Amino acid sequence: MRWNHRTKYFLLVPAVIWVLAFTIFPLFYTIYLSLHRVTIGQPNVFIGLGNFVRAFSDSSTIGSAKVTLFFVAAAVIIELVLGLLLAILYNRNLPFRNVLRAFVTLPIFVTPIAVALIFVTIFYEEGGLLNRFLGVKVPWVSDPQVAPWAIVLVDVWQWTPFVLLVLLAALQGIPEEYYEAAKLETSSAWSMFRFITLPVIQPIIIIVLLLRITEAFKALDIPITLTNGGPGVATQVFSLYAYKVGRLFFDFGYAAALGFLLLFVVMFVITFFFRRIREIYQ
Repeated sequence: MRWNHRTKYFLLVPAVIWVLAFTIFPLFYTIYLSLHRVTIGQPNVFIGLGNFVRAFSDSSTIGSAKVTLFFVAAAVIIELVLGLLLAILYNRNLPFRNVLRAFVTLPIFVTPIAVALIFVTIFYEEGGLLNRFLGVKVPWVSDPQVAPWAIVLVDVWQWTPFVLLVLLAALQGIPEEYYEAAKLETSSAWSMFRFITLPVIQPIIIIVLLLRITEAFKALDIPITLTNGGPGVATQVFSLYAYKVGRLFFDFGYAAALGFLLLFVVMFVITFFFRRIREIYQ
């Protein structure tokens, strides 16, 4: 009995080591770095909140924040609208519905870097697949006005199926009795969608928004692989700029501060949506 009592603690050791090594230690070390000026070959200098103050006057940081806000807003809105429309379509008795659903969800299982590499060839200006289909030469990744939309389209292609699956499950969970009762009052499909479907699936829509917004704020794989932040800084999202600050410029203290600023924004978004969900259920 004594051995069995000790065994359960022994089995927890790998999990504890994992959490300490890859969660607790990096967190506190990042806090330490964010409060110091870190120069390779020299002692770290404590500067308090200097790195955070610097971020609000750094034009590159402000520019990358604007790019990130555009990317998050455009990608999430398109994914939500398109995913909802597809979910409504797939909720009908379509022929080969299961086969079509399996085919549409394939992009979810492809890694973002692989997706970006695929779209490098699709967006190729001279003879790329998309330009051949359109019949015009669109500078997808070489024009500062078009390139941000290119990374949005890639994200939409990969993550709209996720929105589709979640909202389709929500639609299929609505009792048919709701619609049968509504048909006694109206035959308008829009009225039934507005007053039955939308209110019922609203909590699920909020959860989908929460998940997609938090992930979109952290987007790095697609921009760094497809455009590397270019042309110029047109697609340099916040995560990519923080990566370059630490990886290329070796300004680890400032990069850590940028990472925490992004964390604060994501936490604010999560808090806002959880309050909204709590209001719905109260």
